[in-house]
Amino acid sequence: MINSIESVYFVGAGGIGMSALIRYYLSRGKKVAGYDRTPSDLTEQLAGEGAQIHYEDDIEQIPLSFRNPATTLVVYTPAVPDDHTELGYFRTHGFTILKRAQVLGEITRSSKGLCIAGTHGKTTTSSMIAHLLKQSHVDCNAFLGGILKNYDSNLLLSPTSDLTVIEADEYDRSFHWLSPYMAVITSADPDHLDIYGTPEAYRESFEKFTSLIRPDGCLIMRKGIDVTPRLQEGTRLYTYSASEGGNFHAENIRVANGEILFDFVGPDIKITDVSLGVPVKVNIENGVAAMAIGYLNGMTPDELKQGMATFAGPRRRFDFHLKREDIVLIDDYAHHPAELRESILSVKELYAGKKITGIFQPHLYSRTQDFVAEFAESLSLLDELILLDIYPAREEPIPGVTSAIIFDRVTIPEKRLCRKEELLTQLSTGTYEVILMAGAGDIDRLVKPVKQLFEQ
Repeated sequence: MINSIESVYFVGAGGIGMSALIRYYLSRGKKVAGYDRTPSDLTEQLAGEGAQIHYEDDIEQIPLSFRNPATTLVVYTPAVPDDHTELGYFRTHGFTILKRAQVLGEITRSSKGLCIAGTHGKTTTSSMIAHLLKQSHVDCNAFLGGILKNYDSNLLLSPTSDLTVIEADEYDRSFHWLSPYMAVITSADPDHLDIYGTPEAYRESFEKFTSLIRPDGCLIMRKGIDVTPRLQEGTRLYTYSASEGGNFHAENIRVANGEILFDFVGPDIKITDVSLGVPVKVNIENGVAAMAIGYLNGMTPDELKQGMATFAGPRRRFDFHLKREDIVLIDDYAHHPAELRESILSVKELYAGKKITGIFQPHLYSRTQDFVAEFAESLSLLDELILLDIYPAREEPIPGVTSAIIFDRVTIPEKRLCRKEELLTQLSTGTYEVILMAGAGDIDRLVKPVKQLFEQ
């Protein structure tokens, strides 16, 4: 059905995952249109590439050529509310409507899917895998959850390879639609409890995901994760870590002068002096998982070493915007307490002895409510905190849940609440050495003006 359609309409066209599918269908000569709530750099790029995108939930704005159920496929993201007018129109007029994950599931059934799951680490790890394979003789296709700086895109296509790297999203149990050839699980710290209800249900969804891996494939799982795999007969299991052993791990780790080197060790292989292209300590672990996938798919030691050294990272994953002696500005997507903690500790290690200021925007009322103590604990590792209002995304407010409930528990004396609109004014009066801007909402739109402020 996907091959026979002429046009594809996207409800929620501006999301990073949806945009990769838009580019995929444009590359296959399909007509593409869609709706998103707000314009962004990404939607403008997609429009420039041939997609027709509008920003009002209005049936009249659906182009006439996309109103035939026999020729148009509708793809939507679970972040779109159920009462969305355009989605309602497609539902009542007989269109084939698929979630983004269902389309990716079809792609994994017609190729060898390398599916990367985890509460955090999945975008960086899947991007690393895609880059390693792409610059080697093996090659790959990839649908990524971030814009990969090496290629300025979140979609990589190959004319010859049947390997497809896919970020396996656990939100709304989306990754249960996939049929992986090989899978990685980077972490399984409870999240999205608005969907799952309990940490146990969250963990069970990862166990269900492991049962979908093909018998001729394998699972590469971070050592010590609280997940009991339910693998089919024949599916191999490998463990990995940075420095805690496992089938694949790192040895001889050296951090100095803004560089990280390590030796990669696996069954029947050792590669010495691997250099991390993005020198952040958590990337040792991500790199070991990525190299394991590359090795198991036939990459040579030289290709693995070269690929790791030249990896520039995805945008918004520990992304340096200023790197001067007097001021450093880093943007990071961290929005779960565990990844926020890792991010802050990485900055503190890279810039030991310097004052670290964090600007954090909480993402979702439900996540703030579920992890208030954990957020406060992570943010208390900073020297100074500027805490913005909660970014609601798909949610309605929850009574009593504001950034203040985190703020009140943060233990450092240098802390202040700040509205987004007031951030530049606040920053213009202080002194700063290293600034970490973190969050999954629209805080990234503040990075450019903050950078300009310090450049002036």
